[in-house]
Amino acid sequence: MSVSLPIGWLQHAPVLSVLLPLFTAVTLLLMGDRRVGVSESTATRNDAPMRWQRRISLGSSVLGLVMAVALVLQAATGELRVYRLGDWPAPFGIVMVVDRLSALMVLLSYLVAVPALGYAAAGWDRRGRFFHALFQFQLMGLVGAFLTGDLFNLFVFFEVLLIASYVLLLHGHGRERLRMGLHYVVLNLVASGLFLIGLSLVYAATGTLNMADVGQRVGQLQGDTRRFAEAASAVLLVVFGLKAAMLPLYFWLPGTYAAASAPVAALFAIMTKVGVYSIVRVHWQVFGAGRGAAGPSGVDWLLPLALAASALGGLAAHSLGRLVAYLTVASVGTILAGVGLFTPGALSAALYYTLHSTLVIAGLFLLVELIAAQRGEVGDRLQPAFAVREPVLLGGMLLFGAASAAGLPPLPGFLGKLMVLQASSGLATQAWVWSVVLVVGFFTIIGLARAGVIVFWHVQPLKGASGPGSGAALLAPVWVFMALTIALAVAASPVKRYTDAAAAQLAVPADYVRARLRARAEPTTRRHGGQRVTPASSMEQELRP
Repeated sequence: MSVSLPIGWLQHAPVLSVLLPLFTAVTLLLMGDRRVGVSESTATRNDAPMRWQRRISLGSSVLGLVMAVALVLQAATGELRVYRLGDWPAPFGIVMVVDRLSALMVLLSYLVAVPALGYAAAGWDRRGRFFHALFQFQLMGLVGAFLTGDLFNLFVFFEVLLIASYVLLLHGHGRERLRMGLHYVVLNLVASGLFLIGLSLVYAATGTLNMADVGQRVGQLQGDTRRFAEAASAVLLVVFGLKAAMLPLYFWLPGTYAAASAPVAALFAIMTKVGVYSIVRVHWQVFGAGRGAAGPSGVDWLLPLALAASALGGLAAHSLGRLVAYLTVASVGTILAGVGLFTPGALSAALYYTLHSTLVIAGLFLLVELIAAQRGEVGDRLQPAFAVREPVLLGGMLLFGAASAAGLPPLPGFLGKLMVLQASSGLATQAWVWSVVLVVGFFTIIGLARAGVIVFWHVQPLKGASGPGSGAALLAPVWVFMALTIALAVAASPVKRYTDAAAAQLAVPADYVRARLRARAEPTTRRHGGQRVTPASSMEQELRP
């Protein structure tokens, strides 16, 4: 199967995917933000700049979504596309890579970003300065982190998305957001320092930071240089574990995500997956975890820590926001449990569950605010309050999200967990994986059922509803996330075939290394390992089956 796309766009697709949100953010900054601080009546008359910012931001994000779909279709053919910035040969220059995994994660980023941005455009973007520009900068960091082929530039894109997230977390102001924002900034600054230490150790051991070059050299290390590589692996695992909210490094997430505004928290649902992606890319593919290539330090703890994190179901959460945040931690635990089995089948199951959990949790964060807005001063706290104006609509939405998060059939949460369970069959850890995944699903149902009973049944008497109903502009993004969840279940077979192929591609890194380190295109097509290697230009190389 081949995908016919304009060759000019195709040739520069990796870098264009990063430049699109960058140029959009710069354009929005140049437009200014003059409407903040004016009265409500004045804001209505001077709304034209905001309308244009919304149109540009939403239009750019939709275009990015279309580009992401095209990248996935192209990657599905088995093609591995490498883009060398400045045409410097690898491993000396900076490279960007599109394979099945990176294309899938870019698509997931936009599937979360577009509905979240639509929700913010209904009014949240008025509550602070430069919301849309910061949103686009964070998208740039996300996309760049998924596409980069260089460890140092992975650090750079991490910092871009984190700096944007610092300001977005405080968007809308509030004492609790400021308090949690300070914790969030300090912890991530510490993680950034550790990241640089880990990169220094990698460079000391291998003399390079190009992922493919590191992967090629790390298996040949001996003596002290091997110990440097093991130390680097351990340090980077701590960094990525903190960003993925892996046990015991998850403590920052529940309060931070619960304090963030709804559209920001929804976008943050993809941020923990950047940490998971980095663990897969660096420890699975670069350091060769599970293949014994470098004996990376710390990965043996990945599975037990992931299973323990899955057990954090948030039964003691005192607000709906914190409950959904704990579900984020539990979902990361389930994903890393699949990763920690270190088999292609388990990794494929983890990728499918990543799609499901990210979409469901992002939708739940938006839904929580809709419910809180109708409960008066109590907000999303789990205590009796006035009845919501739309109990059937919001209650049905919460029931759907709860059923999917808990893994009830036939929703994709059930399919994803079933895939993880099947992937563990026959392994020594099968009993632990089955026990934890099933028990966690049970406790998730209890926690969400408790929340639903308090919010919709334990209500105080009041004549009439306590707050306004949810408008169509706010409900539409939640419906979009629900529709994406259903589509993921309906299209489970082709999606699973794609994740199977992505896991298989990661399990055989020789093609990845060969494509990225070939300095110049070869004059003729040749066969290698059952694949046809076709040079495209001095700026890109392709691998097609």
